[in-house]
Amino acid sequence: MVKVLFVCTGNICRSPIAEETFRQHVKARNLQREIQCDSAATHGYHIGELPDHRTRRNAESHGLKLIHRCRKLTGEDFSVFDYIVGMDHYNMENIQSISYRAIGINQPEEVCFLYRKYDPEARDNKVEVPDPYYGEERDFELVYEIVNRSAEAFLEFIIKEHHLA
Repeated sequence: MVKVLFVCTGNICRSPIAEETFRQHVKARNLQREIQCDSAATHGYHIGELPDHRTRRNAESHGLKLIHRCRKLTGEDFSVFDYIVGMDHYNMENIQSISYRAIGINQPEEVCFLYRKYDPEARDNKVEVPDPYYGEERDFELVYEIVNRSAEAFLEFIIKEHHLA
């Protein structure tokens, strides 16, 4: 079983939509028994809450239902998940800090990376999934478009890397 954890600051905007979008791509390829995903926050601002209402509304407009409850990234996650996927550089710094405090090492790039690494439309200076929290509805749609493109390419990588058919 390949396990993927999507991480953002509060686990209420970017990482829950990334998680569910990726899950739908996995389901479309009938790989639910081989690939599992979850999401988490680097900060505990919203523990136990549903995703932001704007994220849920955007997800619903694409036929997705977000029922995930916010949780914080833990030291145990580094031994459970094969890939820990951050949304921006700030998240990556916090992921590495949590990793170092929990297990005494920084995670290698093969395990811990920015999600837009797999976005075919990403440019060198646009490698982050932007945080829509202080934005408008169109910002939530942009996040959906980015994570949807990234999900497809990341899933292809996992299929090849882990010899899944």
